[in-house]
Amino acid sequence: MKIGIDAISFDVAKIHLPIKSLAKARLIDPEKLEKGLGLIQMTLPDVHQDVVVFGANAITKLILDHKINLNEIARIYVGTESSIDNSKPIASFLLPLLEQKFGENTLYACDAVDFTFACIGGVDALQNCVDFVRLNPDKKAIVVTTDIAKYDLNSTGEYTQGAGALAMLISDNPRIIAFENLWATNTKGLFDFFKPHRTILKSTITGNDNNDPWFDNLEAEIAIHKDQPVFDGQYSNQCYIDRTRNAYFSLKTLKKTSQTLYASWNSIIMHLPYAFQARRMLTEIFALDSEDHIVVGNETPIEFQDLLKEISKTKSYKSFVASKIQPGELASSLIGNLYTGSIFMALLSTLAHFYNSNKEIANSTFGFLAYGSGSKSKVFEGTIQSEWKIALSDVKLFETLAHSFEIDFETYERLHKKEQEKSVLNPKQEWVLDRIEKENPNLLGARYYKWMD
Repeated sequence: MKIGIDAISFDVAKIHLPIKSLAKARLIDPEKLEKGLGLIQMTLPDVHQDVVVFGANAITKLILDHKINLNEIARIYVGTESSIDNSKPIASFLLPLLEQKFGENTLYACDAVDFTFACIGGVDALQNCVDFVRLNPDKKAIVVTTDIAKYDLNSTGEYTQGAGALAMLISDNPRIIAFENLWATNTKGLFDFFKPHRTILKSTITGNDNNDPWFDNLEAEIAIHKDQPVFDGQYSNQCYIDRTRNAYFSLKTLKKTSQTLYASWNSIIMHLPYAFQARRMLTEIFALDSEDHIVVGNETPIEFQDLLKEISKTKSYKSFVASKIQPGELASSLIGNLYTGSIFMALLSTLAHFYNSNKEIANSTFGFLAYGSGSKSKVFEGTIQSEWKIALSDVKLFETLAHSFEIDFETYERLHKKEQEKSVLNPKQEWVLDRIEKENPNLLGARYYKWMD
């Protein structure tokens, strides 16, 4: 039985800041970001957009483009690390919007939930839905990944920001890719990147220690929400390497093979916090699983790292990157980090590249190396199906990205600081955040959305 992705759609923020503009403002050499990390521009949410908007736009496009009968959808599962509520999942926001557009009670029997494990949450949702359809082949599911990657101004993560969503229809006999039923996992509880609950003493705001009520806050500590993470870039990279390496070799064990695993993969699809992340992370796996026995195993840690740097400069590794990794980088360079959607955008980028190049890839195997901080990796495989081009005919990824609207640095900073009150672009044919309830005590903070024709 073949289970996998039958259709895919996306919605990426329609405004962007060129990386050169950011580099100039931050006194960074643009080549360090462009040629070193593969960054060209980063997308940013407009005033009327949030993760529900991106997710709703992506799933609405999926339904319209592929004429999906919502009565056949048993699950809508969301992968995200940008939740807007500690209780109510994004999936529960999507259901009423879809019913608003496609018919009341259309999804009354549909299961809905969010998956959170940093950037691997979307893969967790995918695996769950694949397993579900494998057990219930007459059912279909939709996986949505939606995130806004936001970092502090002047931080080392600032230039990797991005915003958007993808939606994927999971079914039996899929047209795009069918996944093998082997999922290798490696997990360890670490603090390489996280978004903790943060507080500030009320006394630092009020100037006294009396703990008097302050805007209905009775606690001595005031909770502060912040989208930006706490992270250690170098440590996170090492966690990424360690988890993916371990999961990769676990998959070899599951497959009971001694052959070089990546040699059998036409393309390698990875989580890309920035475009060139995969090529910088994979040298160790490339060396350790090489048929040429590049690594003999007697090096000191320092010598080993020096060896990996040398390997990254070799003709064989550069050829490996160009053929198996680079197609997945193309969209990331123009979008930025999509967190849970990053690995799926790498897949879509690869497919769109081959589609536009008129290259037939049916029956080829793709290898997936997923990672989520905290930290976990899953490595698995999929086979491209014969109708993949038909399913991709309406996606038009790079054509859409070419119409992104460029903003200046001043507008970027106003948006980041939430000082911009009016949308940069007037929304058309998309969902928007209409209002947030501020008066009704029983609905404080409730978010309402509407479709703009």
